Amino acid sequence: VPAYQGDDGFCLFESNAIAHYLSNEALRGATPQAAAQVLQWVSFADSEIIPPASAWVFPTLGIMQFNKQATEQAKEDVKRTLAVLNHHLNTRTFLVGERISLADISVACSILWLYKQVLEPSFRQPYPNVTRWFVTCVNQPQFKTVLGDVKLCEKMAQFDSKKFAEMQPKKETPPKKEKAGKDAAKPQEKKKKEEKKPAEEEEMDDCDAVLASEPKTKDPFAHLAKSTFVMDEFKRKYSNEDTLKVAIPHFWEHLDTEGYSIWYCEYKFAKELAEPFKSCNLISGKPQQHNCCSFFASYFVKF
Repeated sequence: VPAYQGDDGFCLFESNAIAHYLSNEALRGATPQAAAQVLQWVSFADSEIIPPASAWVFPTLGIMQFNKQATEQAKEDVKRTLAVLNHHLNTRTFLVGERISLADISVACSILWLYKQVLEPSFRQPYPNVTRWFVTCVNQPQFKTVLGDVKLCEKMAQFDSKKFAEMQPKKETPPKKEKAGKDAAKPQEKKKKEEKKPAEEEEMDDCDAVLASEPKTKDPFAHLAKSTFVMDEFKRKYSNEDTLKVAIPHFWEHLDTEGYSIWYCEYKFAKELAEPFKSCNLISGKPQQHNCCSFFASYFVKF
């Protein structure tokens, strides 16, 4: 989906292929140069507009979980995309030629929900050429037949956790079984299962005996007071938010110097660090050799 089947049984899927097949020469580009430019903008919509637009808009519609870092990155990507369009449309009414083409249809539909949900006046103000072109397109009779009246966003929509929860599929609860009445037939008594005889213990060999005789190791940190520094909270900041502006200040603000210490190490064999993934494997393997440390330490690598 989307999919198309003609009267002759010819089938297609994917919106760009269907639009290309159903359009005429004027929409596809009357010359080889115009056709190539149309294809250029259709590809631009797929690769440069739809991914950031989806990451930003979908959470506001309740169909995707909100991620602050992804949303902020999407906003920056949308700004760059709008800047490209604004520059191109500075001296043009439409993207290719002097009439609407598949380029305008594809890009306008890709940018539609941005204008409806999040591009409030202050955000779209630096891109007047794009807004002028978009309003021109969506007010064409052919656009209105499909899209209806398009109202531009007045206030940027935000993620609504309640709406997101409502959009999630509800788990079906199994129907309750009716309780049997007093006159219901009693179930037949189950036959007693024969008790299984306990398996005979196998004799330990010399190696197993030595291992069994070793004293169990105790947690070397068990006697220490619980630290006020919550490592998992810091990891969430480091993974989901800006490292320099949020994660590092959080680290220094909450660091418990009584419960944690900071160590700076240099790897001796620099030639082995040519590939970042190899370095990460080498360094992450080190704490795995010290079982207890892996629960109380974080390792940060600088290349």
